[in-house]
Amino acid sequence: MTVHYIDEYETNDEKDSRQINTNVEKIQEGVDYYNNKEWKNALREFLSKDTSNFSYDEKMELAYYLGLCYTKLGKYEEALVFLEQVVTSGSDVLRIFQCRMTLAYIYVITNRVKMAEYELNRLQSSGFESPLIFNTLAYAAYIQKRFKSAVDFYEKALEIDTNNTTAMNSMGYILADTGMDHTRALRLCKRAVDLKPSCAAYLDSLGWAYYKNGDMQEAGKCLKKAHEIAPNEELIKKHYKVVTGEAL
Repeated sequence: MTVHYIDEYETNDEKDSRQINTNVEKIQEGVDYYNNKEWKNALREFLSKDTSNFSYDEKMELAYYLGLCYTKLGKYEEALVFLEQVVTSGSDVLRIFQCRMTLAYIYVITNRVKMAEYELNRLQSSGFESPLIFNTLAYAAYIQKRFKSAVDFYEKALEIDTNNTTAMNSMGYILADTGMDHTRALRLCKRAVDLKPSCAAYLDSLGWAYYKNGDMQEAGKCLKKAHEIAPNEELIKKHYKVVTGEAL
């Protein structure tokens, strides 16, 4: 499927990790590894620390980075332990926001969608609203085949950020694939591709929207270009075969 939000999640994560760097003196080497995307080296450095002389805030800082490292390495159960520490015991509001978002991300991709919705609803009830929250709620709804709810959440994301390509692409794909609104689907997918013309997922969505609108020629062009950018993506191959009758 080309409904996703992971790129936006990762951008938000790495931006925040650079902006909020308090209490890091004792773990600075690990933070430097993390900011350079050397996840394994960062994790090794963090785990080597003797925390017996750490202050409470320093322990929370370490837990925060351990949670992010484990997330980046796909070790989600380990990540949950540390992220939940920050959420339940931390005092930094922005850190708690980011950790709740990361928890929601983990819960979605590990098929614990109700738990993801719980974390996101907690954020909303605390007054936080962002395109990322609504995109994640939309993705959770999409996984549960609650397509109308998913579209409604993507609408809210676009109300906050009219140029949010994740919401444009994902809503366009749902509207096309489900037959809710083929015309609007094409318009949204075109706009997403205009903003990010080299994104294979967005080109795939656009190709599928053209197909649903009956334009096989343009659909084939978009899907072929998407395949050139991401030759190993199975969904693009599947869509191309549906549209053209040929295998890539």
